[in-house]
Amino acid sequence: MTDTISLVVLDMAGTTVADGGLVERAFSTAAQKLGVEPGSPDHDDKLAYVRATMGESKISVFRHLFGTETLAQQANAAFEEAYGSLVDDGLIEPVPGAADAVARLREAGRTVVLTTGFARVTQDAILTALGWQDLAALTLCPADAGGRGRPYPDMVLAAFLRTAAADGVRQVAVVGDTSYDMLSGVRAGAGVVAGVLTGAHDEDALRGAGATDVLASVADLPALLDRRDGTR
Repeated sequence: MTDTISLVVLDMAGTTVADGGLVERAFSTAAQKLGVEPGSPDHDDKLAYVRATMGESKISVFRHLFGTETLAQQANAAFEEAYGSLVDDGLIEPVPGAADAVARLREAGRTVVLTTGFARVTQDAILTALGWQDLAALTLCPADAGGRGRPYPDMVLAAFLRTAAADGVRQVAVVGDTSYDMLSGVRAGAGVVAGVLTGAHDEDALRGAGATDVLASVADLPALLDRRDGTR
């Protein structure tokens, strides 16, 4: 008998939020402030790494790219500022059906937590822009889970501990659009680790990282969990 899913941990950008490439645009702005010129080989190499590590904590990405903590913090601050400006300009929208999916999950008695690899200030800007401040029971960024973002399981486990919505980790579903989301769910021991095809990585990458299910969109998640739990 499977454990009924009572806690759903949802990624934001690429999963519930469509940002239209704003991560890459904000990175280019931040990198230029640190002397990395757009169109240069160095810029192209760094951008390729950003694309490959979508879903990972942004400060971790910048530590890898710039080598020192000082430069990484400078790059991260510039990135968050640039991304926040793009959000304020209205260049962000929900993935179609995302808000309705969350509402259906909650109506089914499941607790929903939204997570991100961005800093808290950027996460709050996105939630405000979409009017989602009260959409989920809890929102988490890496700093809320001791500073380690994906692919570590920390945010999933923080959601588990803070909400007390599940009796065990097998009652948790983790959903995201990147291999890093999948790895975090697998490492947390989640009962469902579902990938969606609205963001950065394709089905092969998601399944290769441990996805138990791959969906066209988060809009399909409530039906998946209802079928799994035998409630519909």
